[in-house]
Amino acid sequence: MKKKLIEQIDLLRKEKNAIILAHYYQESDIQDVADFVGDSLALAQWAAKTTANIIVLCGVHFMGETAKILSPGKRVFIPDLSAGCSLADSCPAPEFEKFIADHPGHTVISYVNTTAAVKALTDIVVTSTNARQIVESLPEDEKIIFGPDKHLGDYINKLTGRDMLLWDGVCHVHAQFSLERILSLKKEHPEALILAHPECPAYLLEVADHIGSTSSILKFATKSDRKQFIVATEAGILHQMQKENPDKVFIPAPPEDATCACNECFYMKMNTLEKLYLCLKNEQPEIFVDEQVRVKAVKPIERMLEISNRFGL
Repeated sequence: MKKKLIEQIDLLRKEKNAIILAHYYQESDIQDVADFVGDSLALAQWAAKTTANIIVLCGVHFMGETAKILSPGKRVFIPDLSAGCSLADSCPAPEFEKFIADHPGHTVISYVNTTAAVKALTDIVVTSTNARQIVESLPEDEKIIFGPDKHLGDYINKLTGRDMLLWDGVCHVHAQFSLERILSLKKEHPEALILAHPECPAYLLEVADHIGSTSSILKFATKSDRKQFIVATEAGILHQMQKENPDKVFIPAPPEDATCACNECFYMKMNTLEKLYLCLKNEQPEIFVDEQVRVKAVKPIERMLEISNRFGL
């Protein structure tokens, strides 16, 4: 069944001049069939430059919106339209707009994990890959609002010495890692390095040996001479880590729920190989962004891409 689906997906993407982009947090079968697998920054960069007629974004809804914002002349699809994001949901556009109005005179930086409507209220979009460089590119005395992830914002504040005003939002996956269980794993595997995503709470980042985006975590593990790693981010990244480093051991950091050995995003896992096939076959569900919103939202994304290219990110 899986082999047949993959064959059909290959035929359809060639027939329709489609490109399949997948996030590191997707299930392994989707990662393996994708034309490109990457983090949020890399997916945005691919969406901006692809010559394909159709983009199938295997990720969550805001990623499909970002692709559509950058490529309005292309049709953009997502295998499951219900694949949302707890972090994006934590920052409704009307409430964020009021927050901005209540704090005038601030440059607004929003994380890519936001809706198109929130991006349209933003001066610069960032990802976990480029947030530090983008914040540091602004004058030291510039007042900044950062949303919606308070843990990433707090981490960037500490790195840069800034005092950004933070929106009170979190990613449910990264917020529920268990420090106690991670430290217990460290005792069992004393040689293992702890790798953590900056969306994790500060108390977890304090024990991490490396803090970075999904792509940064992957690169660090590949370059390291260590053989064991405890990985505190969504467990989907372990597939690429293992593929690139078959001689190394990657241990998923556990959440608070004692019944789970790893931490997965329910929304990311809503996409399946079968849904991807049906998406290509039926050309639905399609992502649409209101043109007035898109015109406003594309400016902060393009500014992010320009700064990222300047820093070689």
